[in-house]
Amino acid sequence: MSKKRSVTILIIFLCTLLCFVLFLKFTDKDENGRFEEYTAQLFTEEVSSNTISLHYTLKNPDAYGIHDMPVSLGRFFTDADTMCASYENALALLHSYDRKKLSEKNRLTYDTLEHSLELSLKEASYTLYEEPLAPLTGTQSQLPVLLSEYRFYSTEDCDTYLELLAEIPEYFRSMIEFERAKSDAGLFMASYNADALIQECKTFVQMGDTNYLYSSFEERLKELELSSQEREHYMKKNKSHIEKYVFPAYLELINALNELRTTGKNSCGLCHLPDGSKYYELSVKAQTGSSRSIPELQALTLSQMAEDSKALHEALSSAMKDSSVGTDASSNRSDLAAGLDSDPERILKGLKSDISGLFPDPPNVNTSIKYVQKEMEEYLSPAFYMIPAIDDTKNNVIYINEGHMPDNLTLFTTLAHEGYPGHLYQTVYYSSTNPDPLRSLLGFGGYTEGWATYCEMLSYYFSGLPKEQASMMQHNSSIILGLYALADMGIHYDGWTLLDTVAFFRDYGITDTDTIESIYNLIIGDPGNYLKYYIGYVEFLELKKDAVEKWGEEFSQERFHKEILEIGPSSFTTLRKYMLGT
Repeated sequence: MSKKRSVTILIIFLCTLLCFVLFLKFTDKDENGRFEEYTAQLFTEEVSSNTISLHYTLKNPDAYGIHDMPVSLGRFFTDADTMCASYENALALLHSYDRKKLSEKNRLTYDTLEHSLELSLKEASYTLYEEPLAPLTGTQSQLPVLLSEYRFYSTEDCDTYLELLAEIPEYFRSMIEFERAKSDAGLFMASYNADALIQECKTFVQMGDTNYLYSSFEERLKELELSSQEREHYMKKNKSHIEKYVFPAYLELINALNELRTTGKNSCGLCHLPDGSKYYELSVKAQTGSSRSIPELQALTLSQMAEDSKALHEALSSAMKDSSVGTDASSNRSDLAAGLDSDPERILKGLKSDISGLFPDPPNVNTSIKYVQKEMEEYLSPAFYMIPAIDDTKNNVIYINEGHMPDNLTLFTTLAHEGYPGHLYQTVYYSSTNPDPLRSLLGFGGYTEGWATYCEMLSYYFSGLPKEQASMMQHNSSIILGLYALADMGIHYDGWTLLDTVAFFRDYGITDTDTIESIYNLIIGDPGNYLKYYIGYVEFLELKKDAVEKWGEEFSQERFHKEILEIGPSSFTTLRKYMLGT
């Protein structure tokens, strides 16, 4: 699942860790041994910073030396100076190791950690520019989903879960204080985004007893060996906690948003804020993993769209000449999708088979398909993959939002994005290479979402559609995503208004004003989100072009994909360094 960099990871253990590092320096361990102990300690401290992070990352924390941690959801920080100092100290600790003496695996960990810390340090000065309440990807949407998938391996997990529910009011108050600090700084969201969030929260509360936090809890209890009396006790306690803590926390958030909704001073893109363009460029670098400037990304997008447009017209011309394709070449998406499979499990099985020879063989895992509750379809992504614990990658979950699945072709390409060869595959394959656990905590959205988008585009050719039709659909999808990327940069970097955005889309034949306004509002509420998908995807295409040129006859699709997967989540600069030596 795609994760929002809300307030960034705050490293609060530096004094303790500094003593630990100094101790290691006076032992007779070699540099690799010291570095691995350092990353293990860093992983332990960071993954323990909140209970949901710990539970989702590790099934068996005891095996990593983590015991009896306090139950906490964490909190939101507004002190930029403290955060900057933390990152500076963290970088100093990292630089105390001699990178030249490290193994290639440890150098890779060093490089990815350094890149993450350097960007986090730069972003820390703009802490209040971050937005934890973004549409689709914000805390208000994601927290209930994370809670509904919180696995019960034991009754202790169930007890901890109930304690987490009791922590939600305080966690939300921390978030509300963060939003108030944004308001005081003149950085609060546009009123129309606040209104949309208020409506979303109201919908969540108004679901009442039909809320999925009730049904999912009951389902998870089935994983435990409980007597009927114990089961009834837990169900009553869950109901009580939802009514006492969860719904009131959302109501408190609604009241706060109503209070703050008109305090925002900017209803347009980030560039209209002080240093907004600089922050946007930093945020885009962090989200995409691309080192290119915004003007360079705009040029790259236009170049790729031109390639796609040319390929689309060539495919259309070829299809019209092919009598076996006939008039179907101009059929709409729904007509073409009508004959495709509609069963998600069969689709995933077929995709897993289709990628053989093009991608390295995937590990064998179990995958459950679940569906977003109907009342929340409007407020959640079309689909999402729940990343499993790093010590339990055998069990995987993909959620499908049927409200965003207009046809079977959309379902097929979405499952390629979330399943094979997208998120599920990249996650379990990388885990099988036994990476440093710390790597699982370093987010590189351009790598993960770019890879999944790259795989989604490839999947059109696995769908069973004639080649020309698959090509037209794929290139058309790429062009549309490119338009969203250009709009994101236009709004947040060049200062486009809604009217500018409407004019831009109309130039490309998209004239539905309501649809364009909806896109505009999503982009305003979640800057750079579309770029993770599109720029990540295009950076992989550029990397492939360079790999073909560099490797020559030694290039193969399987080798290219294998090297990307084994390097793992990282910036595109790091990928190029380790794949191409550039």
